[in-house]
Amino acid sequence: MFRHLVTTRGFTTFALETSWSTGLRLDDYVVHGIGDPAAIMAEEFQGQYVFWNNDDYLDLVRWMREYNLAHPAESDLRFVGNDLGYPGPDSFDRVGDYLAAHQPELADRIGELYADLRPAPGTQAGAWMVAQLGKEQPRREAEAERARAATALIREHGTTNPAPGHEWALRNATAIEQSFTGYAFSDEQFAERMRYRDRTMAENTAWWLEHDAGRILLASNNSHLAYTSADPEFPEPAGAELRRRLGDRYVNVGLTFHQGSIGALPDPTADRPATYPVPPAPAGHTEHTLDQVGHRDFALDLRTAPAPVRDWFTPARPTRSYGLYWASEAPRTALLDSYDVLVHLHQVDAALPR
Repeated sequence: MFRHLVTTRGFTTFALETSWSTGLRLDDYVVHGIGDPAAIMAEEFQGQYVFWNNDDYLDLVRWMREYNLAHPAESDLRFVGNDLGYPGPDSFDRVGDYLAAHQPELADRIGELYADLRPAPGTQAGAWMVAQLGKEQPRREAEAERARAATALIREHGTTNPAPGHEWALRNATAIEQSFTGYAFSDEQFAERMRYRDRTMAENTAWWLEHDAGRILLASNNSHLAYTSADPEFPEPAGAELRRRLGDRYVNVGLTFHQGSIGALPDPTADRPATYPVPPAPAGHTEHTLDQVGHRDFALDLRTAPAPVRDWFTPARPTRSYGLYWASEAPRTALLDSYDVLVHLHQVDAALPR
């Protein structure tokens, strides 16, 4: 889909539900040819992002690099991560490089604030995320406060005559702050943690749109892209915030399917997804009715669909929803309120992890 949008609709950025710092590394490859994308994906797509470490995404990243090489007169294609799970070393390094070049008087103080926050060399992203959640609550809160203080200093010293690169340094500092703030919520505040995470994903996506000025394809779970949520533990999706920020410039696409297989983690202790068969949707489920349409696969613009069609999509019906862990529940979802466009596939097959 991204290839089609690039070549026919002028899209320039692929945004993915992954850490901001991961996006920096893959963007360096896409734009400058720095690094090995297969190695970057293996190192970064761990934990909650392990599903992205597959050949489909590797092929996409390599194609983006090849496209940039073949079209030097065009704007570069870019890769961005919009999430907060892992504050990788690249964000810290870019803040440090900016300070060394333009604000050396701040370097020591920022270094003190970031001490022990920057992941040590050789740190595994998945292990870091597990360890961060395992820290005592006061320590997580203190680390978030230090990250916020560093961001505030960089912002304050850029209010008058900001040096070249200040906006990017501030954004990288903000991404570090977002990560540690997300982990500072207690386990009892899980819903608020998820609200903050979705708001962060929307903020980072909107920031990129404002600063890169191109069109973005954002790839994420249905539950993040939607306008509404059927799960009280995920109270407000990123899609709702993006619509508030961008208006009708944000168009989301929901996906349903009738049968096939998906990848999911068996439980919170697993670090590799398993493949689960998905039987045909039973009567009464949204997917069952959609699969009776006279097309095996189809896309439907709910904004312009005829009134009887829109009326059918208005009530909430059981609709399958898959996330990080395997679950067979089908929460009641009102698709007309949730998506602008709906894609229904008769069958999907789980992407195999590399």
